[in-house]
Amino acid sequence: MLRKINILVLLVLVCVFFLNLPVGAQQSEDPIVIYFFPGGSPGGTFATVVYNGARAAEEILGDRVEVRYLWSEWSPEKMVDQLQQAVAADPDGIAIMGHPGDEAYRPFVEEAEERGIIVTSQNTTLPELEKAYAANGFGYVGQELYESGYTLGEGTIARAGLEEGDKALVWGLLSQPTRGLRTKGAIDAFEEIGMEVDYLEISAEVDKDAANGIPVIAGYLQANPDCKVVVTDHGNLTSAQRTYFETAGLGPNDIFGAGFDLSAPVVEGIKAGYTDLVLDQQPFLQGFLPIFQIYLTRMYGFSGLHIDTGGGLISQDNIDMVAPLAEQGIR
Repeated sequence: MLRKINILVLLVLVCVFFLNLPVGAQQSEDPIVIYFFPGGSPGGTFATVVYNGARAAEEILGDRVEVRYLWSEWSPEKMVDQLQQAVAADPDGIAIMGHPGDEAYRPFVEEAEERGIIVTSQNTTLPELEKAYAANGFGYVGQELYESGYTLGEGTIARAGLEEGDKALVWGLLSQPTRGLRTKGAIDAFEEIGMEVDYLEISAEVDKDAANGIPVIAGYLQANPDCKVVVTDHGNLTSAQRTYFETAGLGPNDIFGAGFDLSAPVVEGIKAGYTDLVLDQQPFLQGFLPIFQIYLTRMYGFSGLHIDTGGGLISQDNIDMVAPLAEQGIR
């Protein structure tokens, strides 16, 4: 835990350093207006940690910035509409979630760039737009999606002792461009050793509220008692694994639960034996760093930074180290 706190302290010190630099490209004393996409709904386990990170950056920058938050309920369609609205408001910068993909966002990002609005992204990569506008401050803060899914799949195979012929359920978002790469990575890891993989798409209703998935997962597990592992490719669903498994009549360690994104409910699930392995993509940083990306680009002309926040696997072996930070909404 001390090491993680030290990392946050270092980030703050770096930020303070930049705050003390002389004013560069931005000459106005008016605050830098930023529209920020936290992703889901207020109070959601993952989106709240992203929001906490953005709020921490906002507090450090003080009256230098004015941040307005746009909640999307994880709807790609809503994100596109919100980007269009944000561009029309003509702010200094916009930090977007990448779920809709390059093509859906392209006309509105192009319009923003023509207006001189700094656009950057978090959580889900937009590789084509980032390449096109990196020099203008278009960066990325988040996991490398396919690699994160594959890493979780490999880790699950090793820890659960899975082998050829074993059955796994992957509950994910293959239908979403780019965002679905994480789901594909997990599936590929399982299929490469000859496992049988059942796939369920996370519906819009479940995407919005994980409780709507209770009958879906309970029905599947009751119909497939030979399933040995469940992967939930969504932070809110991972936080609900205990509820899902108990509703299906399963107890601790009766099935291997794997997923993404640490939160206080996930910590409880790991300690109770219902969730066994989680890839932590550190969503706090996905809120904190894009605010500073826009600030640094606006003030000093910095180009876009590409920052990988995902890769650490959390289990009962190391949960005690990060649990206090998860309870504070930092991890």
